Amino acid sequence: MSHLCRCDAGYVGPMFEVRIHGRGGQGVVTAAELLSLAAFEEGRHAQAIPSFGSERTGAPVVAYCRISDEPIRTREPVLFPDALVVQDATLLQSIDVFGGLKPDGYVLINSKKNFDELGLTDLLEGRPEGRVMTIPATDIAREYIGRPVPNAVLLGGLAALTGAFRTESVADGLNRKFAGKVAEGNIAAAQHAYDLVKWYLNEAKEPEHV
Repeated sequence: MSHLCRCDAGYVGPMFEVRIHGRGGQGVVTAAELLSLAAFEEGRHAQAIPSFGSERTGAPVVAYCRISDEPIRTREPVLFPDALVVQDATLLQSIDVFGGLKPDGYVLINSKKNFDELGLTDLLEGRPEGRVMTIPATDIAREYIGRPVPNAVLLGGLAALTGAFRTESVADGLNRKFAGKVAEGNIAAAQHAYDLVKWYLNEAKEPEHV
């Protein structure tokens, strides 16, 4: 089992709901904010909802984002996400990160391991091909940013995996959130992840490692 199962189309729907799982210090809440900024850059409605409870370093954190072409009236947590982003794979053994995931939902996990190694082959059963992937987002972040903060990397990968928003919009959001070399590094990291995921989606042959 490789890191990717192929898919043939991106997300199409009235509202795109994302739930982001990670640990304190990994920029989980910032990821939701950046995703909402990307949607705003496209002239769409968006809503970022931070988690409640402890955000101390290492503690589990969850945040939510909704994107829609129409005004968003609900403010409840995302219980049935169209996409899940898992910023720390160690959470897979401690909490049910996949709870409520829609049958055709997308999953992007920060890990060097594939689904066999993570024990997630059951997640693929009955799911459209190409909706779940792992990428080494922390390693990419270290290369481009110099810090193990994978949030922007995973947003770039999610843009490619789902087609729900553009990587250029992620870059615009990063420029609004950060400045100078911090913004440049995050944009480069997000673009690397986007290109990597697109390459996998377009290649018939899948290499053993990302």
